[in-house]
Amino acid sequence: MTRRGRLRKALAQPFPEAWRDLLADSVAHWRLLNGREREDLEGLIRLLLADKLWEASKGFELTDEIRVVISAMAGLLILGLDYDYYHRVTSIIVSPTTVVLEGDRHLGGGVYTDEPEHIIGEARSDGPVLIAWDSARAQARDPDGGRNVVYHEFAHKLDMLGGSVDGTPPLESHAEYERWVRVCNGEFAALRAGTGGDLLDPYGAENTGEFFAVVTEVFFDRPIQLEQEKPELYAVFRDFYRQDPAARERRAGDAPWWARP
Repeated sequence: MTRRGRLRKALAQPFPEAWRDLLADSVAHWRLLNGREREDLEGLIRLLLADKLWEASKGFELTDEIRVVISAMAGLLILGLDYDYYHRVTSIIVSPTTVVLEGDRHLGGGVYTDEPEHIIGEARSDGPVLIAWDSARAQARDPDGGRNVVYHEFAHKLDMLGGSVDGTPPLESHAEYERWVRVCNGEFAALRAGTGGDLLDPYGAENTGEFFAVVTEVFFDRPIQLEQEKPELYAVFRDFYRQDPAARERRAGDAPWWARP
């Protein structure tokens, strides 16, 4: 069967009720989506499960919960875009917990290290995405911290569509590009200088690629705060992702929406 035929067949299958129960129990954002958004996300989940190679590291066993929850969070990023934005995702490798990288590694700029590095996620250009399940599961259920390893690593894959990790995803016009650069470079400089406030993780000051991934996490998990504190930054991310998560959250009212059954 061709890839197109395989994906068409996946979309034709009914979405299992057991998977909807998983989403309701384990993915806080599922509770905010309207009926059309849920239907679209179910399709993206289907495509990610059928199209990508799923692997478990260290003898870890993949379950429906693991694959469906990670696919849901990855799919949420492109809910307003298109599935082809993930054409460079070859496989998704899931580890039970933190992974320790060893051996010589290039840090950039001709600098190498052999120091062990503990990571919960990694995205490689034209290669796999690595996700630590314990972190992904906890962050899917409680987004209040504004940290999400799945959003972070899949945001890197969107960034890589331009051929480099420079913090600028594909944009539709030169005017959008100029606006993006002006707003994001200003916020990136403020974060590096320590004058950007406490909302964004300081790790975003490492480089513009990490800045894009860090802001993506906050855009989806703490959108109202981002909109209030950094309205221009929120607006350029809203226009790129073609989603308004702050509006979704406001529909939930004053109670913590992610804590609701």
